[in-house]
Amino acid sequence: MSTTQTIFDITAATYDAERARLIPCYDAFYRRTTDLIPGGALRVLDLGAGTGLLSAFVRSWYPDAHIHLIDVSAPMLERARTRLAADTNVSFEVADYASAPFDDNYDAIVSALSIHHLEHPAKKALFAKIYAALRPGGVFVNAEQVAGPTPALDDFYQKLWLQQVREAQATPAQIADSLYRQQDDHCASVEDQLHWMREAGFSDADCWFKDNRFAVLAGSRPAR
Repeated sequence: MSTTQTIFDITAATYDAERARLIPCYDAFYRRTTDLIPGGALRVLDLGAGTGLLSAFVRSWYPDAHIHLIDVSAPMLERARTRLAADTNVSFEVADYASAPFDDNYDAIVSALSIHHLEHPAKKALFAKIYAALRPGGVFVNAEQVAGPTPALDDFYQKLWLQQVREAQATPAQIADSLYRQQDDHCASVEDQLHWMREAGFSDADCWFKDNRFAVLAGSRPAR
């Protein structure tokens, strides 16, 4: 069992309750992610789906889409099953998406606050794998925690985030749990990730939203 899986298995029970306080830009962050999914999307893959939070946002805007959720943590995904229990157009898979095979011809592949747990070479390999799984014209949207472009800015991101979450009345326990999860982070800068996406073949790769350490990156597979 990986360190990441262990961390999320342990903190699954409290994960949802902490989100709004630990992501200062919570509403805009998730809304921009769903805005970038193609209208009329019918097949969506959610990588590192966790408790199904992003999938629930996707469902609210794309009622006809089939959403397939993958996560390495069974306790997290069990909470997603509970959240989406009334939804008959979803499927679930407990797997490591970095190594598990994907179906193809997806209209959108999305992820929120997950890919930064991978080492950088694994991120690059995943971006190529995502590109291959999209239909022509399909979109990859990654709502991510990113590193600063310099060590000084990265330190400032962390200090500002701590200030913001305390102002949002996050409890010491919630902050401690978040810092515990962050011990296995391998955040990359926006610039590096856009470069890797373009290397994988994505066109129009861009950062569509950024607030401190939270960014929404997206790119499309060119239509034939």
